Amino acid sequence: MTFTITANSLVKDIVNELPKTSDVFKKNRIDFCCGGNIPLTEAVAQNNLNLDTLLDELKVVFEKYENTEKDVEVWTNSDSATIIDHVISNYHRVSEEELTTLSPYVTKVSRVHGDNHPELLKVYELFYEFKKELMEHMAKEEAVVFPLIKQLADGTVENREEAIAMIVDLEKEHDHAGEILREIRAVTSDYALPLDACGTYRLVYARLEALEGLTFMHVHLENNILFPRYLL
Repeated sequence: MTFTITANSLVKDIVNELPKTSDVFKKNRIDFCCGGNIPLTEAVAQNNLNLDTLLDELKVVFEKYENTEKDVEVWTNSDSATIIDHVISNYHRVSEEELTTLSPYVTKVSRVHGDNHPELLKVYELFYEFKKELMEHMAKEEAVVFPLIKQLADGTVENREEAIAMIVDLEKEHDHAGEILREIRAVTSDYALPLDACGTYRLVYARLEALEGLTFMHVHLENNILFPRYLL
């Protein structure tokens, strides 16, 4: 996939294609919601910005998207330390960033549209439950369980049974996170947008669905490739 965003690309089309670019527009105070039906050149002129700088920022987002997981099978032949480092860099850090930057959008949409679309109030509640649990889960993995898995791998772990029990607990936490995401999908009717959905509303649904995909791939690498090495 080639970077195709140009000076003539419409702001709204860029966000529709790559929802994460909304962070770039928000940072630069470009209205991608109600005022998104304009080309980048016009948006730049309105906000006294540099077009090349903005295109560079958008390209960074595009390249991050391009570098997302394409073939997980390669990890079946990788050592545990390599998988762990990959998960931390490409899933933990990315998830932390997305949970942080998506939060204000979820809050805004639920506040503005919650009266007419009460399902958004439930989405708000579930999102923040998911955010809290996943942040705590990833912190525990990095501080405690991943070091134990590395010790299991090299045979230096002091209490194998305790380490195995902690891995099992992580799997249970994965199950609960998955249930929250499935509940969000259910209350949004598979992220179906109402006729009155504004650009921010659409953005939230697109990014929630992308977050679901990111989380499921994260869990797949751990549950189906990394953890089974030590649970047999």
